[in-house]
Amino acid sequence: MIRIEVAPINRVAVMAFLMCVGAGAGVDAILHHSAPLIVGAIGGVDLLFSIKVIQPWEKVALLRLGRYVGLRGPGLFLIVPVIETVSPYVDQRVRVASVSAESTLTRDTVPVNVDAIVFWLVWNAEKSILEVENFVEAIVMSAQTALRESIGRHELAQMITEREMLGRELQRILDEKTNPWGITVQSVEIRDVRIPQALEDAMSRQAQAERERQARIILGQAETDISANFVKAASAYAENPVALHLRAMNMLYEAIKERGSMVIVPSSAVETMGLGGSLATAALAKPQNSL
Repeated sequence: MIRIEVAPINRVAVMAFLMCVGAGAGVDAILHHSAPLIVGAIGGVDLLFSIKVIQPWEKVALLRLGRYVGLRGPGLFLIVPVIETVSPYVDQRVRVASVSAESTLTRDTVPVNVDAIVFWLVWNAEKSILEVENFVEAIVMSAQTALRESIGRHELAQMITEREMLGRELQRILDEKTNPWGITVQSVEIRDVRIPQALEDAMSRQAQAERERQARIILGQAETDISANFVKAASAYAENPVALHLRAMNMLYEAIKERGSMVIVPSSAVETMGLGGSLATAALAKPQNSL
């Protein structure tokens, strides 16, 4: 939406007009003659168009018979009606323009809708009045064009992850274009980047598949590390049978230390660890203890 500059109501001029008309009416009532009222009305109309009040953040250009005289404001000043005119008021505060680019293709041919905010201000009111017809409309149109061009130069991933970089690029492009008009673009912020719903679902499935692939790779790497450690352990136990015997005994103890547990041990392991005699002794001792 383009905002048109409109001069505010000049209350001082309106008050001066009413005072002149009131004074003329008072003199007319005293003298019973219409001439003072007419003179007062003419003087009031003259003051109505002559008195101008400019706010602290505004500037206005004064034109005399079509020639540029200079800037006026802030404050109160007078002009000569008909001979002198003023331009639309120029607000020199920081202003915001909202721009959008719909269904614009990125570098990797993805249609996106992008919303951005442009912060800008007029630093030279004279240039903004004399160099461009409607600088507000020019800012908005230039920002939309630059946004579309920038989208076409970047891929979707860059636009999503590097919004600040895209904003700085747009700010530089716009500032170079608007500086000759006496306008500077302070910053551009990318508010939102929207893609079609079907493409968003496809990207979600792709990300999920990528996470599953990474999980399988990590699991395979873990299996490789475990097997490598087993190979090292087997090599160490092969060179030291006593260590293997102690490890087997520890594993058996860990298995049967809980009451009521049953462990099936291969006969080869029993012979290797010499558990036959120990188990027989334990079996014979149990009936005797029961007696």
